[in-house]
Amino acid sequence: MRSRKDLFIQQQKQKLTAGTISRRSFMQSMVAAGVVIPTALGWASQAMAETPKKGGKFVQGIAAGSTTDVLDPSTYENNFIGSIGYLFGNTLTEVNNRNELVGELAETFESEDAKTWRFNIRQGVEFHNGKTLTVEDVIASLNMHRGEDSTSAAKGIVSPIQEIKADGNTVVFTLDAPNADFPYMMSDYHLQILPLSADGTMDAHSGIGTGTYKIDSYEPGVRATATRFGNAWKENAGHFDEVEILALLDATARQNALLSGDVHAIDRVDPKTVALLGRAPNINIQEVTGTLHYVFPMRGDSAPFDNNDLRLALKYSIKRQELVDKILHGHGALGNDHPISTANRFHASDLPQREFDADKARHHYAKSGHSGTIELSASDAAFAGAVDAAQLIAASAQEVGIDVQVVREPSDGYWSNVWNKKPWCASYWSGRPTEDWMFTSGYVQESEWNDTAFRDTPSADRFNAIVTEARSELDQDKRRGMYAEAQQLLSDDSGSTVPMFANYIMGVSKDVAHSENIASNWTLDGTKAAERWWFA
Repeated sequence: MRSRKDLFIQQQKQKLTAGTISRRSFMQSMVAAGVVIPTALGWASQAMAETPKKGGKFVQGIAAGSTTDVLDPSTYENNFIGSIGYLFGNTLTEVNNRNELVGELAETFESEDAKTWRFNIRQGVEFHNGKTLTVEDVIASLNMHRGEDSTSAAKGIVSPIQEIKADGNTVVFTLDAPNADFPYMMSDYHLQILPLSADGTMDAHSGIGTGTYKIDSYEPGVRATATRFGNAWKENAGHFDEVEILALLDATARQNALLSGDVHAIDRVDPKTVALLGRAPNINIQEVTGTLHYVFPMRGDSAPFDNNDLRLALKYSIKRQELVDKILHGHGALGNDHPISTANRFHASDLPQREFDADKARHHYAKSGHSGTIELSASDAAFAGAVDAAQLIAASAQEVGIDVQVVREPSDGYWSNVWNKKPWCASYWSGRPTEDWMFTSGYVQESEWNDTAFRDTPSADRFNAIVTEARSELDQDKRRGMYAEAQQLLSDDSGSTVPMFANYIMGVSKDVAHSENIASNWTLDGTKAAERWWFA
């Protein structure tokens, strides 16, 4: 825990960066705190360098996007539309650039038992259409994701909520069981707060929110443009006058756009070209270790992947270190067929690392009774090098007598036509800050994003029970053991195939400045670069 002095120094640095105190006042406060003058001068210079400047048009190139993307937050499924959502919308909480959970539209949140949560809604917040934010807007926005008929990607996240009600300016959540991580869940980018109309209805496709920027134009899977909202409530945020977000799925196109100055920042820099790009005089490379993982989910509801011996045979036939070396070029780490990284609190470090094992692969393949070709769909729309990774998997599988045929899928429409539809494909997950959030987003029974179709088996039932129990458990040691079992169930009994965790690698123009802290919960500073960065 930081000392009171350290906290004071950090607060003063933030005030100087935000421009709420002068350099002279900062120096006086540091001397009074016992900091030697040379050190204080260094801190002052650093803080002043981080003082945001206003103006300009910021252009991002995002390695995702689909022509089926719409502005309805419940449908968001990639970083392109997620980035646009963060331009115009806010959630109740957010993970800041220091990876701390803080209030956003909820000024404070509290609970005495982790089952009943009270979120105090921020006052004076205005929607882009001039409407003032109310607790009714919050309740209606969250209820949009609930109910049996909901197809929201956040349905699994809100399913533990039994009741939402207003108490003055406070929204009160009653959960079906205690959940210590519930405030984290309320920062999910699907759970943006939208305005109710006068007749009590809500247009989820309007692109109207409380965000720092107001959408001017939107072309699905192509681009979005926005201008700073004049009545934006966030202080010291949204420093650009204009923002443009482009869907640039091709890694070479993204890189060339950055080099030519057509864009100021790109995500998912191809690991094999990162060193070359970093030598460009006008480019900085930003690399953050987080929870991003590249995956090849096998759907358990589709033959032949409804056979766990076949799934295990394929898992044991993957040369994971080869993928990290040749696809990530060392910018990542081995995966163990579950989505929890070493950046998470309850990563199961004692779970034996699965490696290429020809004997085990042959054993399980023979036991499965399968014969013939197995198709693996891939496109570099999934991640840079996805097709090459699929071919490496096919080559190592061939060594143990399994015939894997790589199907090259078109990048356009990959997320709507292939992912979560084809039985085996390349994909990626940005991960989540907590284990419960990750499991709830992509693996529990109710999740629309359960791309392994891990349902209706004894192991899936046990997994769902553990996730529910761990969510309610306040003893951290017990919780650790529960999450370890959940990770093992996914690794051993589901179609979860996670061979590698990848660092977030971003290319940023040297014309762009940002705080020394960059969030690692999503790429591009928590997908909020447009809100947090500025021109140098």
